[in-house]
Amino acid sequence: MTHSLQTVVYTAHTHVTGGRAGTGRSSDGAIDVALSTPGSNKPGTNPEQLFGIGWSACFIGALGFAAQELKVKLPANTAVDAEVNLGKTAAGEYQLAVKLDVKLPGIDEATRRQLIEKAHQTCPYSRMTRGDVDVEIVT
Repeated sequence: MTHSLQTVVYTAHTHVTGGRAGTGRSSDGAIDVALSTPGSNKPGTNPEQLFGIGWSACFIGALGFAAQELKVKLPANTAVDAEVNLGKTAAGEYQLAVKLDVKLPGIDEATRRQLIEKAHQTCPYSRMTRGDVDVEIVT
C-alpha cells in the first residue's frame, strides 16, 4: 500500500559519497560523518547505526504522542535501545531485522503495552518497515 503525502512537514537533505566507506553530511551542516563498513574497525559510523538512532528517536516521539492521547506523563528518562541486524535471507539477499528495547521506567505494564502499541502503529519508521523488516519490541 502506498501512502502519498498531502502535507510535507519537513524535508531532510543529505549528500553521501563513497557509499559505506565514504562520507555523509546534511545540508544544514549538523551532520558531517565518516562512514565505514560494519565490522571493519575503521573510523566512522554505518547506515545501520544511523537507522537505529533515527528509528529510536522517532519512536520516542511517537511514545510522546501516545502518552498525550492516553493522558499519561512520559518519564523524562524514556529511552529506546535499537539493535539493527544486517544479514542475508535464505535467498542470499541482504535484509535488516530490528529489535527495539523500550525503557519506560515507572509505567505499569498494561499502560506500557498500550503506549508501545500506539507508538508502533504511528511511528513513521515502524509504518515504513511494516511487513518488510522483522521487528521485535521488548521492554
